[in-house]
Amino acid sequence: MIYEFNGYIPVVHESAFVHPQATVTGNVIIGKNVYIGPGAAIRGDWGEIIIEDNCNVQENCTIHMFPGTTVHLKEMAHIGHGAIIHGATIGRNVLVGMNAVIMDRVEIGDESIVGALCFVRADEKIPPRSVVVGNPHKIVKEVNDEMISWKTEGTQVYMQLPQDCHASLKPCEPLRKVPQDRQKQAAGYQTWNERKGE
Repeated sequence: MIYEFNGYIPVVHESAFVHPQATVTGNVIIGKNVYIGPGAAIRGDWGEIIIEDNCNVQENCTIHMFPGTTVHLKEMAHIGHGAIIHGATIGRNVLVGMNAVIMDRVEIGDESIVGALCFVRADEKIPPRSVVVGNPHKIVKEVNDEMISWKTEGTQVYMQLPQDCHASLKPCEPLRKVPQDRQKQAAGYQTWNERKGE
């Protein structure tokens, strides 16, 4: 659902895909090839939300702010399932892990990786290429070239998803049994541990 609020109508590029069960409200700008998953709440009622090209905001994420604040997701930001971004700036090609919470006025530097369930306190400035974990957060190491390559590949999978959803996602009635000729889906991407052989 897309909602106007206080005269602000969301701007969504035609190549982006906002799932019908997501909610986008007010002063929101969504760029090219962005994927917004079901259950996501992108709430630009009190401030501006900018989601640049090739980002993804996955299922049940919340993006919001205190009044008068801009939330900015820079190009290729990857926001994992259930994460909360509140009044923060997420740098280019950053991964925010599942159920992480990024608080007000935080700046996550480009090409950083924020672990699942991480809590980043208000006003923190995370340098580029940081690996951030824990509650409260700690920077534990630098992101190396292999890690950012893995992250970028994962985001590229999501960059294809809006086009695939526009082409093939549609409501349907469920089948009552599994067809014998049901095809297996391709495994085109590995977890970090699979990639490392662990």
